[in-house]
Amino acid sequence: MSRIAVPTRESAPAASQGLLDAVEKQLGVVPNLFRLVALSPAALQGFLGLSGALGKALDVKTRERIAIAVAQVNGCDYCLSAHTYLGLNLAKIDKAEIALNRRGESSDPKAGAAVAFARKITENRGRVAETDLQAVRAVGYTDAQIIEIIAVVTENIFTNLINIVAGTEIDFPVIRASEVA
Repeated sequence: MSRIAVPTRESAPAASQGLLDAVEKQLGVVPNLFRLVALSPAALQGFLGLSGALGKALDVKTRERIAIAVAQVNGCDYCLSAHTYLGLNLAKIDKAEIALNRRGESSDPKAGAAVAFARKITENRGRVAETDLQAVRAVGYTDAQIIEIIAVVTENIFTNLINIVAGTEIDFPVIRASEVA
């Protein structure tokens, strides 16, 4: 049971209704996370704005790999479950790759550098070494793309913290961070 009550779709604040309509149009459903964040129309607007902008950054597989790595580091079962589902079904990442992503790795060298960097950012609260920056640049990421990796990490830390604090009920096939891949 959630520690912060997740409103029903209908009982969410009026100022959030149009934003939730857009989520439903895009996803076909309104997951618990979005209804929870809808308690604050300002937070929902900010989250959707960032999420929409970052949907144009990097590629979907890299974004999902980063989300999986960050959720694993932070122990967010909700986000790990959601992004594993999205990774498998939207980004078409296979189970073996998802297991690697949870460890901050990838079978693809370029993706591996991004995921490892994202994991280090999360574990070290942004305090990464010069060699970490050099590693992502060495596989072809530009400084603009490094900023995008950091932004995707930040977006996912935001949702991780909300779901951990709230204890959001998982509405995806459940994956537990404590169960090593």
